[in-house]
Amino acid sequence: MEMTQYVYLCAGGETFDSVARTIWGDEKYASELMCANPEYCTQDVFLGGERLYVPAVSVPDEDDNAETEPEKAPWKE
Repeated sequence: MEMTQYVYLCAGGETFDSVARTIWGDEKYASELMCANPEYCTQDVFLGGERLYVPAVSVPDEDDNAETEPEKAPWKE
């Protein structure tokens, strides 16, 4: 896991999920934050003031997730 120089300052009430959603737009990246910050893994909710190291994460572009039009079913022709 490549680390960046970026550090995120938590506000009270935030969680790994909410921080991941703020940074990357999806809470599924919370595990990457947890791996980069093991000293906070036992904390369910941040008190505020915690500094989380932000790892480099490859997030797909929105265009990569765009749904394509399904082909017409043969019986609908």
